[in-house]
Amino acid sequence: MKTIFKIKGLDCANCAIQLEDAIQKIIGVKSVSINFMMEKMTLEYDDNGKDEILKKMKKLIKKEEPDVAIEEF
Repeated sequence: MKTIFKIKGLDCANCAIQLEDAIQKIIGVKSVSINFMMEKMTLEYDDNGKDEILKKMKKLIKKEEPDVAIEEF
């Protein structure tokens, strides 16, 4: 399954790369791409664990970048 998120408050492109690397390590995530300039994140993941994957992803973002807000398109 693929979901696109609006990601606001990300300070720099390097922060986006670090978040991508961290999110990619979540079990069930197939791919993640953050476009810093467009404030967009595309997340592809297994359908089976959707709720748990999204919960872990949001928790990780709040831990790494507390000022970032994320919402589904």
